[in-house]
Amino acid sequence: MSVSLSSSPVFTVRSFHRRGSQRLASGFWVDSTGCPLFSSPLSPSKWGPFREPDPERQRRRPGLRLQGGVVASGSLEDAIEASSPSSFRSKNPEDINVLVVGSTGYIGKFVVRELVSRRFNVIAVAREKSGIRGGNSKEETLNDLRGANVSFSDVTSLDALEESVGKLGCSIDVVVSCLASRNGGVKDSWKIDYEATRNSLLAGRKFGACHYVLLSAICVQKPLLEFQRAKLKFEAELMEEAKRDQGFTYSIVRPTAFFKSLGGQVELVKDGKPYVMFGDGKLCACKPISEADLASFIADCVLSADRINQVLPIGGPGKALTPLEQGEMLFRLLGKEPKFLKVPIEIMDFVIGVLDFLVKVFPGLEDAAEFGKIGRYYAAESMLILDPETGEYSSEKTPSYGKDTLEKFFQRVIREGMAGQELGEQTIF
Repeated sequence: MSVSLSSSPVFTVRSFHRRGSQRLASGFWVDSTGCPLFSSPLSPSKWGPFREPDPERQRRRPGLRLQGGVVASGSLEDAIEASSPSSFRSKNPEDINVLVVGSTGYIGKFVVRELVSRRFNVIAVAREKSGIRGGNSKEETLNDLRGANVSFSDVTSLDALEESVGKLGCSIDVVVSCLASRNGGVKDSWKIDYEATRNSLLAGRKFGACHYVLLSAICVQKPLLEFQRAKLKFEAELMEEAKRDQGFTYSIVRPTAFFKSLGGQVELVKDGKPYVMFGDGKLCACKPISEADLASFIADCVLSADRINQVLPIGGPGKALTPLEQGEMLFRLLGKEPKFLKVPIEIMDFVIGVLDFLVKVFPGLEDAAEFGKIGRYYAAESMLILDPETGEYSSEKTPSYGKDTLEKFFQRVIREGMAGQELGEQTIF
């Protein structure tokens, strides 16, 4: 059997006749399901202490048996048949196979690290060229996702994804999706936020997944943009799957604003430029959450029974902050006199109107028009719970989680810059 893992595209499984386990040619172990127990073919000194498999635990664990380096006929189906919500939640984390898609994204990398730190057996699906505009090499991706088993594949192709997962030779317990369109364009939104995300559900289900954790967004409450509609369509199908199969569950996580989306003006203000905001700076508010706190919340959803079949809006700690309050905080931290540039929101309305007209003549401007609408949305809509009774956003009804605050984030960016927080193709946001 060939196994596509984290160092090179193919490793050959060889039989070393170890009870309950096999060893890969590169020097690390696979358990009785064929899944790696040691997450990298590199030296243990780089990746942490080597843990030889526990034969007793392997005997208790259902799954594949490798016979002379070959998967026993029908054993994958047996492992999948044995999967159920109760069975995987009764396992130890290191015996739970978690497939993560969108693993190289801003939040995805932190989710992988959090799951690895909790000792889950993480299989991270990644593009061969990941990162902003595909700027990361395979080696950089492996370093970002160290501790996980990396499977290079294309989530936009169901056949390719299923083939990659199938080569691992093990069943999947949980799928965690951190997929998000790169720029919010119309076609990209449906290709990633719906189609690729749906592919991960289909592939996961094929290999036994009985729980799915989806990273969505709180802004889908008021869907005016294509990426929001695409996310909602998949959310609905995920809920329908749980209704159809009582043995399948989901957790839909809808976070508020990320820290990085609020840090773009730090360097400008630091250099003496005014803080730019729309209207009076009070048109919207959010309870921003750090990538680490959000990753922790998502990881909680893997095993937490109280988060099954729920939509889970979540924000960071503290009160909701308007752009005006964010700007005032930044000036205070810099020890500067506040200086604001207030831009009328009507300017964006005019630009959007022009672009919508031009799209009728030049369809190629479709994404440009959508980007204008995205900018308008984030300038005026709060990233908080939308109260259906009043039609107003509510800070009080928006749950808080974690310990990282925006103030501490600003302090770090002032000291160290925005390295690692780049918006890339999402700069319009």
